[in-house]
Amino acid sequence: MILVTGGTGLVGKHLVRALMEKGYQVRCLVRSQQKAGELLPPGVELVRGEINDLAAVKKACKGVKKIIHLVAIIREHGENTFEHINVEGTLNLVIAAGQAGVERFIHMSALGACNNPRYKYAYSKWRGEEAVVQSGLNWTILRPSIIYGHGFNFFDRMLQSLRMCPRPFVPIPGKGSTLFQPIAVEDVVRCLCMICENSATVGQIIEIGGPEHLSYVQMLDRLLEHLGEKRYKLHIPMPLMRLVVPLMGSIMRDPPVSPVELKQLEINNITDIESVEKHFGFIPVALHDGLK
Repeated sequence: MILVTGGTGLVGKHLVRALMEKGYQVRCLVRSQQKAGELLPPGVELVRGEINDLAAVKKACKGVKKIIHLVAIIREHGENTFEHINVEGTLNLVIAAGQAGVERFIHMSALGACNNPRYKYAYSKWRGEEAVVQSGLNWTILRPSIIYGHGFNFFDRMLQSLRMCPRPFVPIPGKGSTLFQPIAVEDVVRCLCMICENSATVGQIIEIGGPEHLSYVQMLDRLLEHLGEKRYKLHIPMPLMRLVVPLMGSIMRDPPVSPVELKQLEINNITDIESVEKHFGFIPVALHDGLK
């Protein structure tokens, strides 16, 4: 039995299907059984509960041999803070996994996770990693760059900014030179499945990304090409963005960018261009093909 947390998310939905196709029994910790039942394939065992509900988490871990932990938030809303979900939630699961005698613990973190409180999201992911590393479990940590595919992802945020900006313009935060290494969700799932089946990865932190280092502007160009649209790029100076973005957040429930995400643009989000091939023996799909 494998427990997947975050099974209804972008990666989770694809991962659960892939595991079931491989013949695994899959259990998911879900906040809503009704929603999960609509999103996940038949045969998945559902345990209702929050990642911060230790009783529910212990119930979900009972009788499980392996755990793949995907639950995380990239934006804070009310009580759902980075500290509450990304740090304390991970610690809860680690404690329950240890008590249940789980054999493998696979934790999906994020490329850029770092011990620097200035970057709130990345810092919370690093602290979550630390809980895993200090757990005494047979752990593996996967750090992907931005993930795209069928389901809400980074490029949907780009689409939001396109829709908000009057034609024929498109806004660019600053120079738009921050580098990313976008990777298709199917390739991330393939890596997770291989980690699950390979004990040699125990104790490793593995960074992965797609086969290209692309700037924000280059990724936008790929998206516009995919949509068949032409737009004039409107570069907005970062000092102005730092003023406008919090204002957007105060008047919009779900703005295209948050202050935390804007801050993260100070750092490139890349690793070795051949990381997937070196660790997993295959070449991930390029963005141009993956968007089709």
